[in-house]
Amino acid sequence: MRKPRCKELKSRPRSWTYNVHRATFKFESTDEDKRKKLCEGIFKVLIKDIPTTCQVSCLEVLRILSRDKKVLVPVTTKENMQILLRLAKLNELDDSLEKVSEFPVIVESLKCLCNIVFNSQMAQQLSLELNLAAKLCNLLRKCKDRKFINDIKCFDLRLLFLLSLLHTDIRSQLRYELQGLPLLTQILESAFSIKWTDEYESAIDHNGPPLSPQETDCAIEALKALFNVTVDSWKVHKESDSHQFRVMAAVLRHCLLIVGPTEDKTEELHSNAVNLLSNVPVSCLDVLICPLTHEETAQEATTVDELPSNKTAEKETVLKNNTMVYNGMNMEAIHVLLNFMEKRIDKGSSYREGLTPVLSLLTECSRAHRNIRKFLKDQVLPPLRDVTNRPEVGSTVRNKLVRLMTHVDLGVKQIAAEFLFVLCKERVDSLLKYTGYGNAAGLLAARGLLAGGRGDNWYSEDEDTDTEEYKNAKPKEELLKPMGLKPDGTITPLEEALNQYSVIEETSSDTD
Repeated sequence: MRKPRCKELKSRPRSWTYNVHRATFKFESTDEDKRKKLCEGIFKVLIKDIPTTCQVSCLEVLRILSRDKKVLVPVTTKENMQILLRLAKLNELDDSLEKVSEFPVIVESLKCLCNIVFNSQMAQQLSLELNLAAKLCNLLRKCKDRKFINDIKCFDLRLLFLLSLLHTDIRSQLRYELQGLPLLTQILESAFSIKWTDEYESAIDHNGPPLSPQETDCAIEALKALFNVTVDSWKVHKESDSHQFRVMAAVLRHCLLIVGPTEDKTEELHSNAVNLLSNVPVSCLDVLICPLTHEETAQEATTVDELPSNKTAEKETVLKNNTMVYNGMNMEAIHVLLNFMEKRIDKGSSYREGLTPVLSLLTECSRAHRNIRKFLKDQVLPPLRDVTNRPEVGSTVRNKLVRLMTHVDLGVKQIAAEFLFVLCKERVDSLLKYTGYGNAAGLLAARGLLAGGRGDNWYSEDEDTDTEEYKNAKPKEELLKPMGLKPDGTITPLEEALNQYSVIEETSSDTD
């Protein structure tokens, strides 16, 4: 029997309504009843056996209407949600995704579900009742290795992210019952086309093409969903957990070493990778660095910075393929994180949201992993040669971080100071050498270290060699000079101020 046609298709192109209203996010209250009736009418059409083009047109209009929370109240029912689940292929456990003609319907249905779940508390409750998270994971398993259906994966992942954001119970379900951690990690592997060379090492093609826009968007949605799944994963309880987190960290290392289609997309991709790395137990972050391969070791290397002769084995080198190496370890990923941090500092705004995650990550990596700390110390706090300018004056990474130590945002200045303190192995004398007493006073006061000493954590006792410039300038630096107020209210060295008060007191005594 011939399928019924949509009346709208007789007079207007399929995408006419969508093209006119695709950017509409605000609606007139006078038309609210009309929009409600239109929504109800769309669901009555969608329940019928109609052509694919008609389904897509109805879903496009529904997606626009679902941006209005008031319209959703009467139409968000279990029956209507089930209609969308059926169209999105979320009710069929064994059905494969073979009919390419159905893909636009699946994508539009998922988009509608994203809007409806985000804007309707009733839909959020129905999602729990209908076990939507499990259905989304089943759909992901059908298409995790199928690159030509990236749009389906992207909006499936976006809906999974929304559900795990709005319901803490779903996070636990995803993590344990639905095995969301390995599933979402495999989605990332597929998006990045990872080829493993070792258990936790992947092949990096520095001359390869950037990710496509679709692959990048899919990866970003997977990273956001994984963040929610792992947000409470500070401790590893089982060996299997440790292995899974190391695999994920290795995938994130690969993520940091590739680029998206544009600079902005690359930054968004790396930003989400940094956020997720912050959830990885610090003991599993050792996979961010790895020993050089035989091929890399055999390549001709050139030294980019001279170190004292007693540290020749720890010279930083750059291989022919621009691989950052320190002490025989590949430091590319850490170098990317350092550059990412500096770019966020240079932006000069949104430090709490944009800068503190990467600073916290680098601080914890440095505290737990000696090679990472030593490499970052070499990059951020190289041997002092310019001893004429104040520590906060200049354009080096050290200068920028020292300026942050007196930032108006308490959280920003605390993490900046903590990072530099850890690089100095929590030794007060070393921190003062690089930052000056005034800049470090806040951290030292908070830790009860104004009189000197060191922090509570243990670090290796490798020496901190001073340059000749610093040795010559050290006796003249006067890092701390007590000051006082003269009788006229001006500041002067404390000894001089006390002398003036003594003179005044003696004069007063003589007068008496």
